[in-house]
Amino acid sequence: MLYIIRHGKTEWNAKRKLQGRTDIPLNDEGRLMAEKARDEYKDIHFDVCYCSPLIRAKETAEILMKGRNIPIITDDRLMEMCFGVYEGIENSFQIPDCPINVFFKEPEKYKTPVEGAESFEELYARTGEFLREIIEPQIRQGKDILIVGHGAMNSSIVCQVRGIPIEKFWSAGIENCKLMRLI
Repeated sequence: MLYIIRHGKTEWNAKRKLQGRTDIPLNDEGRLMAEKARDEYKDIHFDVCYCSPLIRAKETAEILMKGRNIPIITDDRLMEMCFGVYEGIENSFQIPDCPINVFFKEPEKYKTPVEGAESFEELYARTGEFLREIIEPQIRQGKDILIVGHGAMNSSIVCQVRGIPIEKFWSAGIENCKLMRLI
């Protein structure tokens, strides 16, 4: 089985700031969410947990796996999508014609707005490679795998596994600390 979960809340989530690769830790609410998720999902078997190296995902994974003898392995391919200079922008929808809003409203029309930001093609390439190289061989061996990640990164995995087109990218979204079974 393959499961995926999004990290707990951060201060930037609470302020509706775009995080991307900015390494923001969980806030107290996020830690509590992860603890509740640990209790809620305690009976689900996992052989291994893969997570993003960003602190909010690592912290969530550590709380979720506390008391279990399950390895937590970080992989850079599970980092959140990079948004360049738009990382840290607060309430972008209140800014008329902010280019990053296309990313959320019409993902099929999103073109990397600034140097240093990541495109959907780059995101799908790295998460697809992770799925092919790491996940698929273990699924064939009958392993139960958990991925702890981020909003856009998780959606890219869900879309690839379920064949969801880019137009419906956000329909694949996962709330903070809610587990989704993919395979």
